[in-house]
Amino acid sequence: MYTLAFAKTADAELCYQIIDEGRRFQKEQGFVQWTDDYPNIDTIHSDIAANIGYVLKTDNNIAGYMCIDFSGEPAYVNIDGAWRSAQPYAVVHRMAFSRTFQGTGLANTAFALIEALCRDKNIPYIRVDTDPANKRMQHILTKNGFAHCGSITFQGSEKLAYDKLLL
Repeated sequence: MYTLAFAKTADAELCYQIIDEGRRFQKEQGFVQWTDDYPNIDTIHSDIAANIGYVLKTDNNIAGYMCIDFSGEPAYVNIDGAWRSAQPYAVVHRMAFSRTFQGTGLANTAFALIEALCRDKNIPYIRVDTDPANKRMQHILTKNGFAHCGSITFQGSEKLAYDKLLL
C-alpha cells in the first residue's frame, strides 16, 4: 500500500538522493531537465519548510519525492496556449522516484494519490509542466488524463504545460 505524506526535515537527504537519481536517469535518456544547480538540497529544504514537499511511501519506505503546491505557480500566468480552467489548482513539481521502484507504475499511483489529496482539499484542478524532451513524463501525463495546453517558460526555459480537471 502506498501513502502520500509531508516530507520531514529528516527525510531531506534521501529525498535529494531520489531527485539526483532522477537527474541521472534524465541524462541517460538523452536530455537535461534538471541541471546540476536545480533542484538542489536547498530546494528540498525549502519545500519541506513550506509544507509543499511530499514523499510517496510504501511499507514506511520512501519510494518517491515531489512538490505539491496549492498556492499557484507564477510562471503559469503567461502561457502560449490556454489553460482549460481558471479554478484554484495544485501544481506538481520535482516528481522523482527511487530507482528501486522503476518500471512499477509508481507515477500512476502518485498521480492517483495527488488527485485524492486535491479532492480532500476541494481543489478541482492540477497543472504540471515538463521539458519538451521528457517523452516519458509526457506519456505518463497523457495516460493519467492530463491534456497538453501549450507551453510556458519556467526556470528560463520552455516547458510543455499540462492540466487535468478533477470531476
